[in-house]
Formats: sequence, C-alpha cells, structure tokens
Amino acid sequence: SSGINAEWPLRPGEMDTKLVKGLVMDHGARHPDMPKKVTDAFILTCNVSLEYEKSEVNSGFFYKSAEEREKLVKAERAFTDEKVRQIIELKRQVVGDSDKGFVVINQKGIDPNSLDMLAREGIVGLRRAKRRNMERIVLACGGTAVNSFDDITPESLGHAGLFYEHVLGDDKYSFIEECDNPQSVTILIKGPNKHTITQIKDAVRDGLRAVKNAIDDGRVVAGAGAFEVAIYQALQEFKTEVKGKARLGVEAFAEAMLIIPKCLAQNAGHDAQDCLVRLLQEYKGTDKPVGLDLVSGEAMLPMEAGVFDNYCVKKQLLNSCTVISSNLLIVDEVMRAGMSSLKG
Repeated sequence: SSGINAEWPLRPGEMDTKLVKGLVMDHGARHPDMPKKVTDAFILTCNVSLEYEKSEVNSGFFYKSAEEREKLVKAERAFTDEKVRQIIELKRQVVGDSDKGFVVINQKGIDPNSLDMLAREGIVGLRRAKRRNMERIVLACGGTAVNSFDDITPESLGHAGLFYEHVLGDDKYSFIEECDNPQSVTILIKGPNKHTITQIKDAVRDGLRAVKNAIDDGRVVAGAGAFEVAIYQALQEFKTEVKGKARLGVEAFAEAMLIIPKCLAQNAGHDAQDCLVRLLQEYKGTDKPVGLDLVSGEAMLPMEAGVFDNYCVKKQLLNSCTVISSNLLIVDEVMRAGMSSLKG
C-alpha cells in the first residue's frame, strides 16, 4: 500500500479522505502541451536517462567551420533522441490510430528537447519519479520496470483506465486510477491543516493494523472492557482455591484488570465506580461478555454491538504486565536487602 498526505482545501460535499484504487504521485508532467488527462492508458515505467549528460572526464569540441560544429551537436543529441524515438515507436505500435493514452514515468531525467518530442506525439512524460513510487506503479498497473530501451516490448507496459493531473496551488499531483488488478493502492488524506491530517493518518494506520492482526490471529476477543471484567470474575472465583500470601497476589492481579474499564468510563465522562458496579452486576446475571457503552455509560453486549479487541494485543498485554510487575518486585527486594545489610 502507499499513501500521499496532502493539505487539501475542503469544499462542501467533498469527501474528506478516500481510497484510490491505484496510485497518487506528488509530481506531474513537465511540459505545458502534454495531455492533462488520458483514458485507457498504457504505462511505461523506466529508469533510463533521457537528457544530455556531461562526460565525467574533460572533453571538448574541436571544429574548423560552422558546418562541422552543427554535425557534432547533432551527433551528441542523436544518442538521446534515439531513445526517445524508441518510446514513440512503441507507442505507435500499441496505440495505433485509437484514442488510447500513453504515459512514461521515468525515475531519471527527461530534458526539454525530449519532453517536446514526447508532447508532439501526445505522450505524457513524468520525470524524477521517487523510487518508492516506481515500485508501486508496477504493483498497481502491471508490466515491468525497464532499465534499457533496447529490448523493450509491449509486454513491459502496464495499464490504467484513467490517468489525470490535479493542480493545487504550485503543486501537481498525478492520479493513476481504474487499474485492472491493483496490488498497491493509495489512501488520499485531505484536511484543512497538518495537525488534522496527522490525526487522520494515525487513525487509519491503527485501523489497518487492527484488521491485519485480526486476520493473522484468526480470532478476536470481546472489547469495551468485557475481557477484563471476565478475567476479574474468574480470578475472584479462583482466589478461594489459593492459600497463604499468594491469595493477595491473585486479588491484586484481579483488581488491576479493572483499570481498563475504569479508564474507558473516565475518558467517556462517566463516573468510573458507578459504571464498574453496573458492569459487574450485569456480568453475574448472564453468561455472555458484558462491556461498557461509552455513550450511555450502561452495560452492553460487545459481541452483538461489533466491539472487539485483537487477540494478540490482549495476549501481549497480559504477558508484559506480569513480567514488568515481577521485575519491579525483584528491584524492591534487592533494595530492601541492601538497606538491611547497611544497618547491620
């Protein structure tokens, strides 16, 4: 998956955040005459330099007349122009006389002369694309990324139903949508300011991670504090079978479990003790997990309301809290032993 976070001015009736079944890139075409929107487009993803590059060693032109200079300049351009002509020939081969579009997305540069040649053929050219976008384009549109035009074939091309450019202030965004079988998609986050966008992004990431955990675990547990209330009641029953000081440990662990429903009640603006009493009373009268309704402050059945927690999160929570508590007790014992030795 991929994501572009854009500070987008909100308009009435406009959806704040949306899923784009394709890719959104934070750059656009670099030639004014290139099409701003193409449909049924072939996508060529490449990492080939289409610009004049100075040699890495000291070199120069030596000529006797203006004609010789013109020949030398043309020979220098011919190397780059030949690569552009290969793109144009491929476009003519696959598009022909149809209205289909052709888009070139290059990780390296495209100089003005090359952009002009592409624009005359109705080809959209994007240069200096980010590496992460290059990898996602292949996943979204298909095809393969090419590093040379010598062996280029129609099979190297991806396909998208719609490609268009959106301009926002001085920034350009390119949308690739309506892909046949996208393996990479974009969540486009819009918001009035950066703080709002950050909050939405965090919420989306948390939600996606929760869904992934549920799929990986293959199971979920009742949420809204129901899991902790059930553990509390089970430990209270188990406490009667324990003798000695260990019973105090069981009771302390059971009381600690109620911290979650107490925090839920406090964060929702309800009285924690009242909510806790209601939860424990309701749980004793039914065999089903009972959780806290944050709106009303009453008890509810989270399984019916669709409120769940991740199994792996609860498992890690129980393991971590036990280990941390044990470590703290060990530290206390060490410090107590040290103090008693100093007294002696």
